[in-house]
Amino acid sequence: MTRVAAIDCGTNSVRLLIADVEGDTLTDVTRRMEIVRLGQGVDKTGMLAPEALERTFAAMRGYASEILDEGAVKTRVVATSATRDAGNRDVFVDGVRAIFGVEPEVVTGDVEANLSFNGAVRGISDPPGPYLVVDIGGGSTEFVVGSSSVKGALSMDIGCVRLTERHDSDFAAMRADIDAALSVVADTVPVRDARTLVGLAGSVTTVAGIALDLPFYDSDKIHHSRISAADVHAVTKRLLTMTREERAAIPVMHPGRVDVISAGALIIDRIVEDFGFTEVIVSEHDILDGIAWSMA
Repeated sequence: MTRVAAIDCGTNSVRLLIADVEGDTLTDVTRRMEIVRLGQGVDKTGMLAPEALERTFAAMRGYASEILDEGAVKTRVVATSATRDAGNRDVFVDGVRAIFGVEPEVVTGDVEANLSFNGAVRGISDPPGPYLVVDIGGGSTEFVVGSSSVKGALSMDIGCVRLTERHDSDFAAMRADIDAALSVVADTVPVRDARTLVGLAGSVTTVAGIALDLPFYDSDKIHHSRISAADVHAVTKRLLTMTREERAAIPVMHPGRVDVISAGALIIDRIVEDFGFTEVIVSEHDILDGIAWSMA
């Protein structure tokens, strides 16, 4: 058995998984998530904002203390879209190295896609593959097709934070951006070969929680739930017409997602529509689990 610590630093959130890995079994010790909005303004400025860096480092300091307390022997820190795009990412790298004592990896979209796929499809045997795994992040969305291994992958710059900052509440412009990206995906990745759509990350899990009408966020009920295309469309339509206050009052809504959930919902809505899926299987396991498995 090996106790590992995986850290995923995305555009919107920074997350921690401490887990025990033994053979083909990964057992959670703890999972944490804090929304720090590291990618604040990156789409416009190309730089990580000082206040966003400090929010991220503050969360990471807490994680480092927990890793020490739990006795993890391996730690891997992965950073994705916002850090890839930032001209001052060296400031981020230096800060993370000082906190954890390991070199953070600013991974490519392809590496991110593979980690997400490996984390998501373990434990899914019904329905069968090939799978289209979509990981909707703050800065980008990863599209991965495969069964036991990856057959094709592509990362596109359509994330819930990026689209919200770019278009605010102009959902027609947002939809046009998404559809243009999906056209590229269809020409690049064999999405038409996929029999099952698997959706990852906070936008998808929040849409699922709303569709299931949960009184609070319940990851056990959300994990591997099947949300019909009709329910995805209904929830998205509802979110696009709500005020900020109405979205904030939804029981499963994390406060840090209130401003960006409409864009995130629209991304999964357009994927279901454009690629003709009748449902989406929602997974709470994603790139974070893939990072943990990579240290086994």
